[in-house]
Amino acid sequence: MPNGYLAQRRRRRGLLTLSLVAAATTGGAAILLWAWPDNAFHFTAAGGHGRGLSQNGAFDKAVAGWTADRILANYYSGAELADIGPTTVRVRLMEQDDKTLDIASDSVFFVAGRRVIPGQAAHLTPTASGADVTITQGCDGANLWQGSTDDPWAYPVADGTDRPANEQLEICGGNAYRGVLGVALDNGSPRTVNDLDLDDYLKGVVPAEMVPDWADQGGAEALRAQAIAARSYALAEQRYSYAQTCDTTDCQMYLGTDKEDPRTTAAVEATSGQVLTRDNRILRAEYSAAPDGGLPTPATAMEVGPAVTDFPAATPTLPNLPFLNPQTPENQSAPTESDPTTPDATAPAPTYTDPTNTTPGAETPTAPGNSPQVRPTPNNRTRVNIPLPSLPNLGSVDPNSMLSDSRWAPGQASPEPVKPVLPTATPAPRTASTPTPPTSPYSNPATAPLSPAVLPQ
Repeated sequence: MPNGYLAQRRRRRGLLTLSLVAAATTGGAAILLWAWPDNAFHFTAAGGHGRGLSQNGAFDKAVAGWTADRILANYYSGAELADIGPTTVRVRLMEQDDKTLDIASDSVFFVAGRRVIPGQAAHLTPTASGADVTITQGCDGANLWQGSTDDPWAYPVADGTDRPANEQLEICGGNAYRGVLGVALDNGSPRTVNDLDLDDYLKGVVPAEMVPDWADQGGAEALRAQAIAARSYALAEQRYSYAQTCDTTDCQMYLGTDKEDPRTTAAVEATSGQVLTRDNRILRAEYSAAPDGGLPTPATAMEVGPAVTDFPAATPTLPNLPFLNPQTPENQSAPTESDPTTPDATAPAPTYTDPTNTTPGAETPTAPGNSPQVRPTPNNRTRVNIPLPSLPNLGSVDPNSMLSDSRWAPGQASPEPVKPVLPTATPAPRTASTPTPPTSPYSNPATAPLSPAVLPQ
């Protein structure tokens, strides 16, 4: 895989000479040496095998308006896109081969069940049953604690994805990493492993494999295509018993968080969970920086890894619907106050029909008053006087005497106590359509409160 010289490859104006040197590399691959004006030679074709996606070609197509899906369909003919849920990946940090893992952090972290505070460091050496651990003052200070553990991992202060920089674990004198760091034995030799969320891993891969500046030059879709290809490649790998992939160009270039860039991070997040597949298995989607734009490679010519069903299922995303907060006054529409007995002034006048006239084709009466059985509907242009019931002439009456005078308080002055009605006291309805009315708790109807729905006529 390419290792960060893509920007220089595109600046060919200063190219003086081109040398093609057949080097004795694995598989007899040729290495291209570009001679720049300062006569310095730069290795540029480490992984420029021309199989699968061409990073330069993807950039050119993105600038021409191609989407990431279309770019991938061009370079991996016959492949399909699928979605998986969140998952993790283990990466062998090859620079750490045959070394003790020396870790520090700006926050508290945990090793062998112990807290390691800022200013201290932990040193892990793998054993057959776990690891030997030493905690020191600083990376090379005095020993503070020494012991063994069957858990050969160092854990940051908090788990979860996309943690801030001050919570990440840092190798003394090296890079910082998301996730956890641990050690393992490979035929008796120490190995260092980074176990982390897949998208957190890709945030370090994509900017190391492709130029983040391309997003500013119209190549954002190329970065997205790169993210999908890199995600697929990592998941299809299973190189070691203790890790799936490595951190060099033998696999995919990965430098922890040191190369992270907001533009490539956006490409990773925009394509989260998307992978290339063939026959429902993850495609080992090779890619390179072929300078001529590369040639499409059939998906059948590439290896595949685990089945899509071996990974967590993708969580369906819901559409972004507008959310109305009932507690926010500005989101509420002002209520419309209106008299329910008065229709809108813009409403058409109602049509009155005389129900006593059943002769077909008979004229509709011209005035509502012509039909004694139809009560006119009032509107804002008609005032209807509804007669109120007459009240007795009270004359001069002392209010206190009204409380004891039977003329004004017939029966009891207060309602009778409510008698509880047991379930057995109410007969079951005869049918579902004709329920039996409930028994009134008032023995004297005169004392029963008037229903607000009953208006005087």
